[in-house]
Amino acid sequence: MRINPLTSNLTNEQANHVADKASESIRWSVSQIQALLDTPFNDLMYRAQQTHRQHHDPNAVQLSTLISVKTGGCPEDCGYCPQAARYHTGVENQDMLSLDEVVSAATAAKQKGASRFCMGAAWRGPKQRDIDKVTEMVSAVKALDMETCATLGMLKPGQAQQLGEAGLDYYNHNLDTAPEFYDEVITTRHYEDRLNTLQEVRGAGINVCCGGIVGMGETRLSRAGLIAQLANLDPYPESVPINHLVQVEGTPLYGTAALDPLEFVRTIAAARITMPKAMVRLSAGRQEMSEAVQALCFLAGANSIFYGDKLLTTGNPEAEHDKALLDKLGLHSL
Repeated sequence: MRINPLTSNLTNEQANHVADKASESIRWSVSQIQALLDTPFNDLMYRAQQTHRQHHDPNAVQLSTLISVKTGGCPEDCGYCPQAARYHTGVENQDMLSLDEVVSAATAAKQKGASRFCMGAAWRGPKQRDIDKVTEMVSAVKALDMETCATLGMLKPGQAQQLGEAGLDYYNHNLDTAPEFYDEVITTRHYEDRLNTLQEVRGAGINVCCGGIVGMGETRLSRAGLIAQLANLDPYPESVPINHLVQVEGTPLYGTAALDPLEFVRTIAAARITMPKAMVRLSAGRQEMSEAVQALCFLAGANSIFYGDKLLTTGNPEAEHDKALLDKLGLHSL
């Protein structure tokens, strides 16, 4: 066994603390993460599971529910999104839900076992009148003793502070993909815009939920680039959703060659190894995954899922199906 000279004279607790601090300060290069993704599958899974067990209960999964509080009509051109106004996907524009509707949905989600309630809106960024309504929703959901999360697009200075004061625990703003591939997917906003919003969120003391989408026609190198961007945020996100592209007819990415399921599992493993303390969420695309692939994702370090029959506008496994799968695997909710 290799002895680390920096920790050989320390107690186990002290050595683990040193290792934790070292893992927090690591800068990951794209080539290092590509090497991870290139690792023989069994070795990669073993390393991911070791990392996972060091920082998390290996048999616990955090359950979140996501609803759309305002649907459709978004001016952006994200190539994967059925809510973009310029695409003909059959998604109807809907006004913002009422406070009562949101509270009712959150109450139902909690009764089914969800501990976090996420609210999404199809905006480029919220106006002040929108923030006023969302802060009411956040406060009301928080009063149900649930964690709160929102994804509202790009935030202007001061808006994150308002959300935080209302009790928002997490703000989701995904990087989507690597910087080099970004223009192939989105042209109506820049990568720097996303980073600026994340900085606003951090500055307001809100936890960051930030991940990406794989299966958009990117290469393994691009997937490594995405994980590198996430892992090198300072600090890296507390919550990292890894989405598998859900192809919706009418969007530019409809018809993209399907990603090999094991490549998706590899991406989960790389996220776990490079962001050891984060909650790695198995997000969009689960409805198209077999139970065996989902089980491999949990083995690779995923420890959070969206729970419920819908993610904004796309399908998700029904709660009862998820419960049955978790029971099969001997997993319990946090």
